[in-house]
Amino acid sequence: MELSLKQNGILFKINTSTPIDISLGVRHDGKGTNCFYTDRPNIKPFEVGSFIGNVAKGGACNVDVINFTPHGNGTHTECLGHITAEQQYIGDCLKQGIYLTSLITISPEKRGEDFVITMDQILKSKLYEGAEAIIIRTLPNSDFKKTQDYSGSNPPYFLPEALQFIKEQGIKHLLCDIPSVDREDDGGKLLAHKAFFGVPERPRLDATITELIYVADEIKDGFYVLDIQIANFQSDASPSRPLLYKLRLEN
Repeated sequence: MELSLKQNGILFKINTSTPIDISLGVRHDGKGTNCFYTDRPNIKPFEVGSFIGNVAKGGACNVDVINFTPHGNGTHTECLGHITAEQQYIGDCLKQGIYLTSLITISPEKRGEDFVITMDQILKSKLYEGAEAIIIRTLPNSDFKKTQDYSGSNPPYFLPEALQFIKEQGIKHLLCDIPSVDREDDGGKLLAHKAFFGVPERPRLDATITELIYVADEIKDGFYVLDIQIANFQSDASPSRPLLYKLRLEN
């Protein structure tokens, strides 16, 4: 199916049959990405009485019981409720279907023992202009991101002013390939989260952060249409499947 879109007076087309999946799923083989010392996902067949939810083991159908931590196991999308005492659910905060998004690539700067993403790096890209969402791919970028256990590794993170700047550009949805926008151990300050979500001054109920994505090298920087698919959990976060669609000018 082809859809026509109009943005700032310019007509584009997207082909919905060719999405680009930039998510990392919840895996049962223990090889998926992991962070913050969370347990690996545990997926096993449901059993009750003589019933077992596994066809290979004689069951009539497959019925899995899945235990996992959205914030620690694979791609996930979170909302304001991640950092507030008031309960905010991801299903209530992510209501729109698709967004104009920009993809940029950044090499985090080394500062002491840390690698950080700065406001100047984002400012220089200029690809954020007119976008409702931004995707930030970090370098180096290799397949290790698909299976990495980041626990205790002090991964790259955003300086708070970088996310304050992104917020001020009107961007409501941030996607990144790191475990958290904040330092792995920052003493609970979560200053980058707070800057993006506008806490405490002007909390943004319609903003989201998606972490632990993977954007392959062959996907070029530029503008795309983004569809963030989530499970409708009554939780601050959900495993998610962000899909990108290439834009082309309509003749």
